[in-house]
Amino acid sequence: MSQTLQQAIDWALDELQALDAPRVDAEWLMMHVLDCRRTRLLTHAELLLSPAQCEQYQQVVARRKIGEPVAYITGTRGFWKLDLCVTTDVLIPRADTELLVEQVLALAGNDQFRVVADLGTGSGAIALAIASERPDWRIIAVDSSDAALTVARKNARLNQLDHVEFFKGDWCSALPEALQPHILVSNPPYIDADDPHLTAGDLRFEPRAALRAADNGLSDLRTLSTQAFLNLRDGGWVLLEHGFNQGAAVRQMLQVSGFNTIRTIRDLGSQDRVTMGKKPEVADHE
Repeated sequence: MSQTLQQAIDWALDELQALDAPRVDAEWLMMHVLDCRRTRLLTHAELLLSPAQCEQYQQVVARRKIGEPVAYITGTRGFWKLDLCVTTDVLIPRADTELLVEQVLALAGNDQFRVVADLGTGSGAIALAIASERPDWRIIAVDSSDAALTVARKNARLNQLDHVEFFKGDWCSALPEALQPHILVSNPPYIDADDPHLTAGDLRFEPRAALRAADNGLSDLRTLSTQAFLNLRDGGWVLLEHGFNQGAAVRQMLQVSGFNTIRTIRDLGSQDRVTMGKKPEVADHE
């Protein structure tokens, strides 16, 4: 049975009413099915959908109804100024993580060359966003997952950012030999394995290895703190995303590792989200 575009969306609103933003989800899924922009939904409400389009829309709405994230259903997610491909092999890029990009860009002007390494790059969101703003910088992206690196490389091609370099391995051990970045940035796993949020909402569908960490979610953050100090050049910066209640712990880690000028930046929800520290200059050691 065929429906008009508006009838199909009205049906979807009823199906998705238990979710937080049913209209947003219904419209995004319709844009996916029709491969169109939102303006078409508003100006062609009486468009008669084909039986195949109706069936496809019913299928994607059913997937969303059981909680599957829209980004995984459509295969895309916007981040910074980029359109990124996402699969279940990578985390869904989130707006809070753009804070990392903002802080990295603020550390150097357009005329200052920097080497930046994104550790645990996943979809490549952070590395590619920085590369899009600073095309003359050397940007390196590291991940331990072949599947994630496949997605990240695809996103580099899709966004014409082919100068980003990708390496497989664990954190700083994957960096090219003798490389001393000016900036190390990471959004590592930082959720405790027993956190109930892992069994609710979008997190149910995202790769657990990219979410969970031992020691109350702090183990990878501690490893990164130690490795960053050993691998950064003098005067370099490390920036780490973390949970809203982990700011104090990460500041202490960075201090113990030897960093100074340590500070925590809050996200749009006024929650601790990014902690950064500077490796002392040579003169500071003397």
